[in-house]
Amino acid sequence: MIRRYDLSNSEERAAGLADAAAAIRAGELVVLPTDTVYGLGADAFTHYSVGKLLETKGRGRDMPVPVLVGTVRAATALIEDLGVYGQDLIDAFWPGPLTLICKAGRSLTWDLGETKGTVAVRMPLHAVALELLKETGPMAVSSANISGAPPARTAAEAEAMLGEAVGVYLEAGPLTENVPSTILDLTTPVPRVLRKGAIPVDKLRAIVGYIATDADPEPEPETAPVEEKAPVDEKAPADEKAEKRDKDESSEKPETAGRAQKADGEA
Repeated sequence: MIRRYDLSNSEERAAGLADAAAAIRAGELVVLPTDTVYGLGADAFTHYSVGKLLETKGRGRDMPVPVLVGTVRAATALIEDLGVYGQDLIDAFWPGPLTLICKAGRSLTWDLGETKGTVAVRMPLHAVALELLKETGPMAVSSANISGAPPARTAAEAEAMLGEAVGVYLEAGPLTENVPSTILDLTTPVPRVLRKGAIPVDKLRAIVGYIATDADPEPEPETAPVEEKAPVDEKAPADEKAEKRDKDESSEKPETAGRAQKADGEA
């Protein structure tokens, strides 16, 4: 049965947070407000709940679920390596709309999808989200919408999409920004922005220095110098010209075949 709570009412707020925390511990899904968009949350360490979250959104395991935390200490307990810049970025932008992708702790027994040993983690700047996270511990949270649809602006909009798959809806009214977090990958030699969001890239560069983005040009491949062909003697006998044409054509065939094989592979 769906339970809805209006967080503008102090009594409902307290009851809603208590019910939401109990629902997470029981393996249910919860819709909650954050500082960016409304989120669909589950216990990060309950495999069934994370699987239900992915199924409800229509999202594949190839798109792992990010994790929200209520404290920096909770985040560092999940991360094996913050890299060179992780702590400086946390100090500058947490709590806030910056998601960091880091190497996950090897001892963690969770299943967020095909993470390849990484975790996308964030500490939101929203009183309700932080209060709930401090009660539940780390939560797997994705935007509260069907995959491919616009993010919900209210819990009511989320319910229209997600329905009875969610146990508790925490309604805080329309969010002022409704802009997703910026996602920064720290597992590569050069930090790379995977999604532009609420924190501009230039602010990240003020902390890190160089940051790669999808807009950065790819390096041009080196090309070998073209070998000039010796000119054909127009006065040479016809059989010599024919022999030279045969040699030229035979030397070009392997290169042409190579291009065709590469094209087939890419298709």
